[in-house]
Amino acid sequence: MGGPVIELQAVSKTYGDTAALTDVSWSVDPGQIVALLGPNGAGKTTAIALMAGIRRPSTGFVRIFGVDPRDRSVRARRAVMLQDCETIDFLSVREAVALFRSYYPRGMTVNDALEHAGLAQLAERRADGLSHGNKQRLFFAQAIVSDPELLFLDEPTVGMDVESRRALHDYVRGLRAAGRTVLLTTHDLAEADELADRVLLVARGRVVQDASPAQLKRSARSAGSWIRFRPTASAPINVIRGVPGVLETRTEGDQLALLVDNPGEVVARLVGLQVPLTDLVVEGPSLEDAFVAMTHEDGA
Repeated sequence: MGGPVIELQAVSKTYGDTAALTDVSWSVDPGQIVALLGPNGAGKTTAIALMAGIRRPSTGFVRIFGVDPRDRSVRARRAVMLQDCETIDFLSVREAVALFRSYYPRGMTVNDALEHAGLAQLAERRADGLSHGNKQRLFFAQAIVSDPELLFLDEPTVGMDVESRRALHDYVRGLRAAGRTVLLTTHDLAEADELADRVLLVARGRVVQDASPAQLKRSARSAGSWIRFRPTASAPINVIRGVPGVLETRTEGDQLALLVDNPGEVVARLVGLQVPLTDLVVEGPSLEDAFVAMTHEDGA
């Protein structure tokens, strides 16, 4: 049963004269959490639709568990939580999850899905009357009730409160520990950094990076690091701006933030100038820094 769970080879997708994806290839092995990132219009939702078998590629091929994603055997083993979903009028939360459970030959109990999604206390409430965040939890419960081997999550935590987000993150980590595979899209780069083993960065319909979050952050070090501290009223701001290695300065509340090329050298120069560095914090590049730098380089 070896081989990748997901495989795309030379896939392109066009809508009329518009190219949504152009010659993209990737594979995903069992037990990985992969974040598909990119600006709006980069092709992420199209990629999800192709992998889920909702749409077909214009050229190239997509394989899930080694076969066409529209194959009945695939549909029994994968589940999808799409970004744009609608509840079914007049059904309770429990009934809405039970309906999805009925579509699959195997899976978890409806009660277990409700518990994992944090909806046990809302099980008898009408689904169409839920808040946006609770509807997201409902859609998550409907996606996991089949206990899938492969789970696609398209912007899963939009509108969720902190507790719900943490519960979803914990569940997704549990899937990885069980050898299951998750592919998610998100605009929350901290979420991708926290969850993903690997990031596929897409811009203008092409894959521009395929690496771990740590590797992407290391590759963005040329963008610089941030030094933040609370300056005194007499701090020589103009002198600080002119310190060699300081690329940018900005005020953030009561803190001064400096973008620098070498934090150790800049801190030493500031100390030499007797600049008080109260509450000093040095931060390396974040996944957001890498995202901005790489999509900007691509012209997105």
